[in-house]
Amino acid sequence: MKITYLTFALLTACSLVSTAQTTVKKSFDAGNKQVKVYTTAQNTEYRLSETGSIDFKNYSQPVESEVSVFVDPDKQFQTLLGIGGALTDASAEVFAKMTKAQQQEFLTAYYNPQKGIGYTLGRTNIASCDFSSASYGYIAENDAALKTFNIDHDKKYRIPFIKAAIAAAGGKLTMFVSPWSPPAWMKDNGKLVGGGKLLPQYRQSWANHTIKFIKAYEALNIPIWGLSVQNEPMAKQTWESCIFTAEEERDFIKQYLGPTLTKEGMAGKKLIAWDHNRDLMYQRASTVLEDPEAAKYVWGIGYHWYETWTGGAMRFENEKLVKEAFPNTNLMFTEGCVESFKLDSIGSWALGERYGNSLINDFNNGTVGWTDWNILLDEQGGPNHVGNFCYAPVHYNTKTKQLIYTNMYYYLGHFSKFVRPGAKRIISSSSRDALQSTAFQNTDGSIAVIVMNKSDKKVPYSLWIKGKIAQTTSLPHSISTLVL
Repeated sequence: MKITYLTFALLTACSLVSTAQTTVKKSFDAGNKQVKVYTTAQNTEYRLSETGSIDFKNYSQPVESEVSVFVDPDKQFQTLLGIGGALTDASAEVFAKMTKAQQQEFLTAYYNPQKGIGYTLGRTNIASCDFSSASYGYIAENDAALKTFNIDHDKKYRIPFIKAAIAAAGGKLTMFVSPWSPPAWMKDNGKLVGGGKLLPQYRQSWANHTIKFIKAYEALNIPIWGLSVQNEPMAKQTWESCIFTAEEERDFIKQYLGPTLTKEGMAGKKLIAWDHNRDLMYQRASTVLEDPEAAKYVWGIGYHWYETWTGGAMRFENEKLVKEAFPNTNLMFTEGCVESFKLDSIGSWALGERYGNSLINDFNNGTVGWTDWNILLDEQGGPNHVGNFCYAPVHYNTKTKQLIYTNMYYYLGHFSKFVRPGAKRIISSSSRDALQSTAFQNTDGSIAVIVMNKSDKKVPYSLWIKGKIAQTTSLPHSISTLVL
């Protein structure tokens, strides 16, 4: 087993990352522009490494037998909100076990856009979730008035961790929050775990609880951009969970949560419905969004990728259907990770390829933001109070005192480092199944084309832009970002 550690090869990419606010011109001309190529590839030392540059030349017509990736900057689609990961209790507790130098390395690796991969999006849990060391809440038993509300639990690990991440990101991180379960006494099963439903008499109290949480975090200088109604509302789990049918979520939004946000001066917070898998997302989206009194509060539909847990396929087409039916609604990937952690499989190349496949297809189907699950876990894939151990892009082995950067980290970096908030997705079309691709034009006019090869073979191909081509080769089991 080979474990790949972060190298300072990331520094070579810094000159091409820019967030300058300039006007993007139409009719892009490749002209004499040079394309720089950054690559991560199996069985090589390449990890977000600059692997060369290629030049454009005039060419009139593609040859059918050749592989091509066609890019059209004049055809623009959704605007990127950001890319990032969740700052959970588990991640915060592991972070606290590192040395100061390791903490700084870790924060730089994730949040610095020049020396790292430039994360700009974050998520955190309201009260406990499976990736907490134990179940906990913020109010006393039967305190429907929330007089005892306090977030003292979070002040030990999670709040300092989030503040450190915000500082490392340059003082701004687009944060959204999600609840896993109301207090046990607010539910019909009397438990935090095992599903159960919110009792009708506590709907307003539960909406107020969300407001209390947001205000408490913002009082500590952690701005909250948005929130989801309920994490995985159709999952009856052995950990914190709560069931909402589509109709129940719709009615909770329009009768309680939406009006409460407005009343408390939080109408600008972005409200995300569903926050569960792609498989049922159209049914949930249509039920909520076809009701104008609910829809007026909803910014977007959040989704996860765990529809594959029974061996099924990722249902990317459902994202497209939601976007086609409700074009003014945003799509947001709110959580995903690879489950069933095994330390001896941490170097598996399939881990990163799963991420690359999802990122490319999610963006090509209209997604504006992509949020990984835990940004950091230990050598067991935790801590997790119910044994639901998972992979993260970065692990810290508390026994050997080593930071381990998996290929998932690098695959994510091929997007987050080169595609910055405000970028517009543009056309990227591959002529063969061997290559998958997506492309964006940043606000400074630069273009980033991401090309992934999941095959066992080298694939020579041509990058086409407006009658000009630049020729290169995609290595076996690789991902590359081409920047011009």
